[in-house]
Amino acid sequence: MGHLICVQEAHACLSLDSVMFMPVGQAPHRQLDQDPGAEVRARLCERAVEDDPRFAVSRAEIERGGPSYTADTLRLLSAARAGDELVLVLGADQASTLASWHEPETVLSLARVAVASRQGIEQEAVTRRLLGLAGQENVEFFEMPRVDVSSSLVRARVAEGRPIRYLVPGGVADEIESGGLYGAAAPARAGGG
Repeated sequence: MGHLICVQEAHACLSLDSVMFMPVGQAPHRQLDQDPGAEVRARLCERAVEDDPRFAVSRAEIERGGPSYTADTLRLLSAARAGDELVLVLGADQASTLASWHEPETVLSLARVAVASRQGIEQEAVTRRLLGLAGQENVEFFEMPRVDVSSSLVRARVAEGRPIRYLVPGGVADEIESGGLYGAAAPARAGGG
């Protein structure tokens, strides 16, 4: 829900035409905890946004193969969508690490970077960490409400057999349960013996 709230705020505050979710194909810097695989992550994204016409899901990083670097994805999108202004929406936690990314200045040259912050708290820290990067003027901030629901919290609750409905969209909760993802108990089967 945090991701959906974040992009909803970005859509409204920045007057975006649409928002594209980009499930990572192959994370280059870290192993994803209990990763169900790129195809399942894409399906979860599709279920999360299925009822909102402002949002879409792209499979570009999955179909491209190899490590999913944002600079490469932005090059691909820039070529495919010539004339469109690209906006990369990030949480302040991710934006604060941008200087250590693969080709961070390319990222800043190909897209405006919109950073979700809460009451301006993170702005100073993010700005300080980006000092010296060419293109840092392409970073802007927008406010979003604080939501303390993380993917690690959801995965932990699933593994413990605790409910996640209302922490994730209904379609995502259904997909996790029916697929037995993240240690979810397999759904009970009707029938007798």
